[in-house]
Amino acid sequence: MAKNNGANIGFEEKLWAAADKMRGSIDATDYKHIVLGLIFLKYISDSFEERQEEILEEDGVEFVEDRDEYTMKNVFWVSKEARWGIIKSKAKDPNIGKIVDDAMITIEKENPELKGVLPKNYASESLDKTRLGGVIDIISDVDLIDDKDNSKDTLGRVYEYFLGKFAALESKMGGEFFTPQCIVELLVEMIEPYFGKVYDPCCGSGGMFVQTENFNRSHEGRQLLPRNQILSFCCKRQY
Repeated sequence: MAKNNGANIGFEEKLWAAADKMRGSIDATDYKHIVLGLIFLKYISDSFEERQEEILEEDGVEFVEDRDEYTMKNVFWVSKEARWGIIKSKAKDPNIGKIVDDAMITIEKENPELKGVLPKNYASESLDKTRLGGVIDIISDVDLIDDKDNSKDTLGRVYEYFLGKFAALESKMGGEFFTPQCIVELLVEMIEPYFGKVYDPCCGSGGMFVQTENFNRSHEGRQLLPRNQILSFCCKRQY
């Protein structure tokens, strides 16, 4: 599992190495949520900024801070203080843990569908803040929004790769909530979800939702669910 986690996107090993250094005395079961939370925060911030650029081109600067302009496109609203640019600029701040916690709390308040699902333990004394800042620096260099290749689901592949790594670290118990990608792919191919909705009552890692989207992309581009619905539900079940 440690050698083949179903994702190979070039920078994943570098990202994992940085995240793994942060572990220290924290168990994999705990810092898993810390790392995946940062990746999710970077993703929704990237999505917000991408939409922001579209608004500037289409409607002008007066609509840039209009929440409706984002929600109408199924983009999570991210307040100024919670945007990745702010997090990145304060990566070396001794209070970076609290800064990230505050960002997560703000995002949950602004987006009810995420209430109670994001990790908020970055200020923990057991978490090395210097290493945390280093991971933030590494993640800052990763573009999780790839318009040049729509078939490349960067977020999903990073997420899946990390879950595989975490499952290996958690040893025997790690496989309880993680099914290898090849098995999930087989299940999705058997189900053939060309239409309708996918419901996974025993959702652990969310791999079924990732592979469902991949299935729809590979079959004439037909998509079963809007991507934001798959992602949002997947993250809710994970956290």
